[in-house]
Formats: sequence, structure tokens, C-alpha cells
Amino acid sequence: MKRSLAWTFGALVVVAVLAIAAVVAIPYAVDTPRVQTLIAQSASQALGRPVTFASVSLVVFPRPAVELHALEIGEDPHFGTAPFLKLDTGRLTLRVRPLLAGHVEFSTLTLKQPAITLIRNPDGRLNVASLGVAAAEPRPGARPGRGGGAGGGTGAAALASRVRIEKGAVTYVARGGGGALTRYRVEDLDLSLTAGSTLRVSGNARVRPGDLAVKLADGRLALNGARSLAEAPVSARLTIDGKDIAELVAVAMGPATSVSGPVGGTLTLGGTLGAPTASGTVAFAGPRITQTVPACPEPKRRTLALGQLRLDRASWEDGRLSSGPVTTSFGGGTISASVTAALDRDVRVRLDDVAVKALPLEKVLVDFLCLGYAVSGRLDLTGALAFGSADVLSTLSGTGQLRIGPGRIVGRQALDLIGSVVRVGGAVSSLLNADVPVSTFASSAEFDSITGTYAIANGVVTTRDLLYASRVMKVAVAGDYRLASGRMNLTMVVSHRRGEVSAKVTGTAASPSIRVEPSSVVRGLDRKKVESGLRDLLKRFR
Repeated sequence: MKRSLAWTFGALVVVAVLAIAAVVAIPYAVDTPRVQTLIAQSASQALGRPVTFASVSLVVFPRPAVELHALEIGEDPHFGTAPFLKLDTGRLTLRVRPLLAGHVEFSTLTLKQPAITLIRNPDGRLNVASLGVAAAEPRPGARPGRGGGAGGGTGAAALASRVRIEKGAVTYVARGGGGALTRYRVEDLDLSLTAGSTLRVSGNARVRPGDLAVKLADGRLALNGARSLAEAPVSARLTIDGKDIAELVAVAMGPATSVSGPVGGTLTLGGTLGAPTASGTVAFAGPRITQTVPACPEPKRRTLALGQLRLDRASWEDGRLSSGPVTTSFGGGTISASVTAALDRDVRVRLDDVAVKALPLEKVLVDFLCLGYAVSGRLDLTGALAFGSADVLSTLSGTGQLRIGPGRIVGRQALDLIGSVVRVGGAVSSLLNADVPVSTFASSAEFDSITGTYAIANGVVTTRDLLYASRVMKVAVAGDYRLASGRMNLTMVVSHRRGEVSAKVTGTAASPSIRVEPSSVVRGLDRKKVESGLRDLLKRFR
């Protein structure tokens, strides 16, 4: 027992002596000026950017390492003069065994809390595209007086075999036309890169605004054959998880309309580092669309709650998001469409293969949008739409066909419009009032169906065959309607059992102007009864 304790004590003494010897020997084994030059020169050549630091110091515990103070990596001049990356202190761990033999070799580069700026120009080019491209002329490894230098430094084939980023922050800036900027920030970035012919990458981070958690696994960056870091093929699996996307959507679409709710998904990354692609499935659990509608009575802030919204076969490439189909539900109805969104100066969205089944219109048109020309009933619709997020009503375009019903006209303006046509026509012909009493439009009007086709161009809706059919009458509508202003130029034909009334409707939805064609009122009617009706009408003005 005593012998065992003696051996243990002796071993500890030997370890202590070796540790003390290492502490004393390391400053002599490491040629600090030469290492400083080696680091600056190797890093600058590898990145194709100037790498500078204010000073270098040696540390022994917990492992021998070189610390780089006030480290900066320069920016591509086409994107500005501010540093691409900067941090207070970076640490290069020294390999112990080569060090004891008098050689300096590095194992791990640790960057704690670096600040990185990722910039996308209006033409879609990223500032990382020039990383790794050798400069046409030699660039200095460091500024004079800040610890850099030239010469020497050929003893290491690579600066470090592993790079770790701890609690980093990445600011993503998308520059649009006219100086417009879109900013996202990636925080708490923890990333591990292991060197080789294929660079292995893994890590996690949070995207703000939006508090979106992102996890990167099985990342690979193929460096062989790539002329620059940006051209290196990339592959990885990306998992996203967010409790609420409201702030994230607000950055892209503005504060006028809020889209909130949790999001989750798994994507497969591909392409190159400078032009990455992604594909997979993303699901929004119960998204809620909220906006302020001036036409609504209090509360003017209205919310539309959808069922789960899934983006199947979603993909991202060259600033364009596409998915097909996107599916969701609302009030027992279903909505599906193939979606393409170009995220450039303005978010431009295109919906193809739109299929709406049994959508309850009253909940949308009355409860959410408070439209004066609202109807109830279930909507079936097929077609295509396209719009810009900055001004949906003025940019909306597309074609389609629809069917609504059975249901009721519940919008006050729609009821007044048809009622006015009936009243004007009825003033000329008492027969029309007998067929279509004005009381029909006092509060609501039941119908069997509303059918038709439409075309929309820059917010102007055109129809030639919209048909309202009820037990009492049919109303055919043809003409144009401007969504943003409510201005209309419509021809309306009200058909009843004994004839029809044609009217020209102009003005705005809020204040329509109605001109009834007299010939349409008397067409097909008994002349004597019409003349009698006119005499009765004239007596009222005596």
C-alpha cells in the first residue's frame, strides 16, 4: 500500500515538473514574431482578404495557445469598407507534441462572439462570393504597427484543422433599389468546422427578429476544385423551429398586415456557399392574419385564423421561394395553391393552381374585411393570382372562375345597388314591382348561386358573365371594378318573369351612379299598361 502511494506521489511530482517546464519552455519554443507573421500571411492568402490584429500573446492554461487581439477580416471593396468579421480575441490552440519537438502547429481556432456582416446586393451577389479568391496583387498581411508582417511563414500547410465560433452574431443586409434595406440578425451562433478535402460543419443559431431557432447538421463543404469558398458545393440538413413568426414576416411585408403563429420544418441544403439552395417541408401551426380595416366598425383590428398551413416540396433558390402545393383550411373549407415568391426589392407572390373548396365567405368578407358588397355562402374557385406585398390591391392580377351558393347578399352596398335598380325600374313599370318587391332588399336577399369567370390586371377586375340567380330574379353583370379605389363601370341586367331592366352603374362602390335604360323596362310589356303606369308616375309630380 505504501509502495503504491509512493509511486502515485512520484508520478504527480513528475507531471508537475513537466508542467512547470512547459510553462518555462513555451515562450522560448514559440517565436512570437514569426508566428504572428505566419498567421497573418496564411489567413490572408486563404481568404483573399486582409487579416489584421493588434497584438499576439501566449497562454499556457488550459492548453497552450496563441491569442489574437482585435482581430479583423476585411470586406470586399464592392460592399463597403467596414470589416466583414471582427472580434476582441481569437485563440489558436497549439499542438503539444510538435511544440515539444520545437515545431509550431495549430489545432483549433476559436472565435468568441465574432460580429459578421453578410450583405446581398440588389443584383443578388453576396459579399462572401469573393472569399478565397486570390487577389490580383499581393495584399499586406497586416497594417504596420498592428502585429502583421510579411515574409517567412511557409512551415504550416494550414492555419488550423478546426474552427469553432462561439456565441457569434451575423447581420444579414439585403440591399434593394433606391437604397432600401432589409435586415435580419442571427444571434447565439455556435458553429464547428473541421478541415479536410471536405469541410464538415455543424451548429445552431437564432434568427431575429422572430426568435427562429435554426439547427445545422451533417454539413459538408467540398473545397476540392472550387476556385473560391463561395463556389464550393454545400450540403446539410437544416431544422427550423419558431414559436411566432410575426416579427420575421413584418420585416419582409411591413407592419400593415401581421401574420403570426408557430413554424417548424426540415430542409435539405444544396448548391454552393455563395448561392445556396434549400428544399423540404415547412408547416405553420394555425397561422393568424391580423390587419386594421378602416371600413369595419369597432374593433377595426380584425383577425383571420387559419388551420395548419403546409408548404410541401418547398424550395429556395436564387432569392426565390417556391412550393407546391400549399394547403390550409378555414371554417370547414379548404385552400390549396402552388406558390412562388420572389424576395427582392418587393416580395412578389404568384399563386398557381388555386383551388378553393366550400370556403365560408361571410366570415371572410363580412367579419374580416367588412366589405359593403359581401355575400354569404360557400365559395368554390379555381384560377391563378399574382401580387406584390407592398400594394396588394393595386398589383393583383390573375384569372379564374367561381361559384357561390346557395347564400344571401348581406353587404349593405350590394343590397342598395340592386334595390335602386329595382326602384328606378319600378317607377316606370308597376309590373316590375309586382315581380320584384323592393322589400326583397330590406335586409338580405337569398340566392341560389353566383357564377362567373373573371380576369384581374393590376387591381382591375373584369367580368363578362357574372350571374346572380335566385327564385325571384336573375342579375347578369359585366364590366370593370377597381379594387383599390372601388370605381366601377358595370352593365347590370335584372331579369324577372315579365321582362328585364338594364342599368349602367358607374361611380364608386361607396357612391354608385345608376342610369336605367328606359327601353329595357318597356320591352316585352303591354303598351297600354306601360302608358297607364307612366301617367300614374307623372301624377305624382303634379
